[in-house]
Amino acid sequence: MDKNFFSKQAFTAVELEKLRKSAEKYLAISKKNHEPEVKFHFTYMALIKIGIYLIAKEGYRVKSRPGHHQMIIEGLSDILNNEDVILIGDKMRRSRNMDFYSADGMITETEAHKDFEFVEKIYKSL
Repeated sequence: MDKNFFSKQAFTAVELEKLRKSAEKYLAISKKNHEPEVKFHFTYMALIKIGIYLIAKEGYRVKSRPGHHQMIIEGLSDILNNEDVILIGDKMRRSRNMDFYSADGMITETEAHKDFEFVEKIYKSL
């Protein structure tokens, strides 16, 4: 783990459960919402929260600094040994940035739904 983005830290079972529940909460919000942008943003945050949870299970805390979402997605991909996580997760990260920082960003209903299904599948595998 890159020491610029992660620091060694032990987590209690209670702390880990809180992190897992946080991911579950964001996914539940996404599931209930049919507005593409809202669904997408909560799905993306659920993916990041799943990454934070699994990285914590490995004994690391994520440092908040520029680029940390990309590092969380890479770490999640490594932990799950699933290249789709980095491919889809990075696409989601770029879409989120485009939607957030640019007037040109637009999340489609199809994109939001596919991303939700992908992240939900990851969550169910925890």
